[in-house]
Amino acid sequence: MYNKVILVGNLTRDVEMRYTSSGSAIGKVGIATNRRFKSASGELKDETMFIDLTFFGRTAEIASQYLRRGSKVLVEGRLILEQWVAQDGTKRSRHSVTVESMQMLDTRADAQNNQYNNSGYNSAPAAPQQQASSQAAPMQQQAPTQNGVNQNIPQEPEIPEIDIDEDEIPF
Repeated sequence: MYNKVILVGNLTRDVEMRYTSSGSAIGKVGIATNRRFKSASGELKDETMFIDLTFFGRTAEIASQYLRRGSKVLVEGRLILEQWVAQDGTKRSRHSVTVESMQMLDTRADAQNNQYNNSGYNSAPAAPQQQASSQAAPMQQQAPTQNGVNQNIPQEPEIPEIDIDEDEIPF
């Protein structure tokens, strides 16, 4: 039998992290996916689906570190049926997706905008974009004059170091 789910959408909330007694990471989050279609009358309609996702291990830690509410992500996994007994004694169940691989689809500027928007900063919407564009532009250094003409030498922008081995990144 074959059980594979591929979803692209935006996260509905920040990743909720928990750890097992053995120290394994478990991350839970929701994703919203959209489908646009024409109804029988020819009218364009949108259908939004909300699906629960579960990440495990290093993938959960990476998702928690880099993804925020609104982040666009592509996930591949398998559909599972969760069953439990509620406090009132009723049997409950729901379908969710256990993520096996993930790919972050936001650009660096989008990720920075999500970080600013979700961290409680009340700055104008243009401020994060200005900061992102100023980081993307190479810095100029004044070179000594040669034959009476100033020359600008472009320098690479500083790239922050991330404490992750390449083998640990799931994509």
